[in-house]
Amino acid sequence: MLTYPQIDPIAIHVGSGGIHWYGIMYLLGFAAGYGLALWRARQSQGHWNGDMVSDLVFYVALGVIFGGRLGYVLFYGFPRFLDDPLWALRVWEGGMSFHGGLLGVLVAMGIFAWQYKKNWWDVMDFVAPLVPPGILFGRLGNFIGGELWGRPVADPNFPLAMVFPHVDVLPRHPSQLYEAVLEGLVLFIVVWWFSSKPRPRMAVAAVFTIGYGIARFIVEFFREPDADKGFVFFDWMTMGQILTAPMILVGLLVLGLAYYTRFGERAPS
Repeated sequence: MLTYPQIDPIAIHVGSGGIHWYGIMYLLGFAAGYGLALWRARQSQGHWNGDMVSDLVFYVALGVIFGGRLGYVLFYGFPRFLDDPLWALRVWEGGMSFHGGLLGVLVAMGIFAWQYKKNWWDVMDFVAPLVPPGILFGRLGNFIGGELWGRPVADPNFPLAMVFPHVDVLPRHPSQLYEAVLEGLVLFIVVWWFSSKPRPRMAVAAVFTIGYGIARFIVEFFREPDADKGFVFFDWMTMGQILTAPMILVGLLVLGLAYYTRFGERAPS
């Protein structure tokens, strides 16, 4: 049985504060996305360049941070926000919603596409393979911060069972690490491979949406539901699953449109 290592959430102490691991993980995620975007730009036959990539990552960062925090406040912490409105600004304490961040990125990519006169779906197809590394680092940040722990394991001899002493003495699933692997590493491999060959417009974004939806829906069975919400539907579905299930359905619809209608055709450049 493993024991959570009680990692100091502050990586570098400066006076009474410091630089939090959570922030470092986000920076690493954006840095990985930036590097991958530059590589994809070089393979784009002139459709993308370094200046576009720099602006793109900036817009993505804004969408992730503002959308992710706003989504977390609305979906998971609204009562706390009502009691302490300034809590919404303390992002270094953790608390980001992937679904909120996704909505923020969708809006930010709309602004970017308008600025550069690009098709919004082409932008989303370009961005989709860059997202999973950010998810991976974000989930590692959750683990370091000792948040979003898993449900108790059925078998205490399960090799990955971990006790989180700041929670209780029960052996639990380290669900943050499950998410890092499935939503981060595995999803990256799948989407990057899929995007490595010419695909219809919308297809890459659709595969990312389906892949993330399936991975998150599965991991939610191992992740402890939010204490203030519990199971919110059918006595087994969590808020994460309710927000994720539509992603799978929308992704399948978009993938079908990409391959079986003219929506997936790309205009001549």
